[in-house]
Amino acid sequence: MHHRLRSVAAAAALITACGAAHAQAPIKIGFMGELTGPQAAVGQDQLDGFMLLVERNGGKLGGHPVEILREDTQLKPDVANQAARRLVEREKVSIVTGISFSNVMLAVHKYLTDREVFVIGSNAGPSQIAGPRCSPYQFITSWQGDQASEAVGQYAADKGYKRVVVLAPNYQVGKDTVAGFKRYYKAPLADEVYTSLQQLDFSTELAQAAARQPDAVFAFFPGGLGVSFAKQYAQSGLQKTPLLSTFTIDAISLPVLGESAQGMISGGFWAPDFDNASSRRFVQAFEQRYKRIPSNYAAQSYDAALLLDAAIARVQGRVSDKPAFMAALKQADFPSVRGEFRFNNNHFPLQDMHVLQAVKDEQGRMTLKTLATPFHKQPDAYHRQCPLS
Repeated sequence: MHHRLRSVAAAAALITACGAAHAQAPIKIGFMGELTGPQAAVGQDQLDGFMLLVERNGGKLGGHPVEILREDTQLKPDVANQAARRLVEREKVSIVTGISFSNVMLAVHKYLTDREVFVIGSNAGPSQIAGPRCSPYQFITSWQGDQASEAVGQYAADKGYKRVVVLAPNYQVGKDTVAGFKRYYKAPLADEVYTSLQQLDFSTELAQAAARQPDAVFAFFPGGLGVSFAKQYAQSGLQKTPLLSTFTIDAISLPVLGESAQGMISGGFWAPDFDNASSRRFVQAFEQRYKRIPSNYAAQSYDAALLLDAAIARVQGRVSDKPAFMAALKQADFPSVRGEFRFNNNHFPLQDMHVLQAVKDEQGRMTLKTLATPFHKQPDAYHRQCPLS
């Protein structure tokens, strides 16, 4: 009898030990982004912003160990599809974050969400997934592609600009961005020019724009495209014409552009001068860790990590309980760098949208400061097309 009790106790101890080991098994999170090529700065800032919190937490989110599996999608939908399949079928991830560009998001979104993988998107926000192709498994911590340009469009209307030339790359978010600008800048455009997503020489397009004699130019060129475009703009015949932009004049391009960017306008949901505790802590920690001013890409990815940190803690690490984890994510109970954070019905943020200006900071570095806030708690233009409530 005594032997039997010892055996039962030993078995119970083994079960307890196995349960504890299982509970502490790392939660696998896939990170997908552009980590090589001309757009690598976007993906790298997303990754750095996300890892800033993971590292500060000692490799944990929500108090539970996490394993971050990185995939370089190379701005190629076919490469992204292969990466998504590896993460889901081989690595058995339950969460994917990152996803830098809308053509990549559109390539992998249905595959991931159909398999009930949570997509915590920290950059791409194409109109389709904000509208009719939305999924309960998507939670976007950045913005829908039109939103920042809507703010700049309103700014251009308020300034009374009459002849505006618009330039953007010819892919989904480029078209969304222009649509957003035109939604609030209602005057006819002097010209509307679309370029290749791989194009880095804009001399022909800039000459075409100058020939229109605009009183302002609106441009959207993210990452490496923005660096090339803004540098060429500052050296073109348009250099005295106001440049309005979204995600072209930012922390990625400003160190290269230097003082030539002074006064250029951008739109966005956040700037490094935001005066709330979470933003101040983020900016200080990012600069200390990476020795540069964080971009919006880093900020929205840091928010993605904060969102996961709060949601994983709320379900005590049981991300396999999908209804509970979904409810925890939707609650969005985390200290966002932008201040108040709330998801709309389509799981895109309801957020203020700002107009920002390139200026020198106290250390003589080029940065962005908040100039105006045309919209408060602004929903995106497509949320009513999303069937989620």
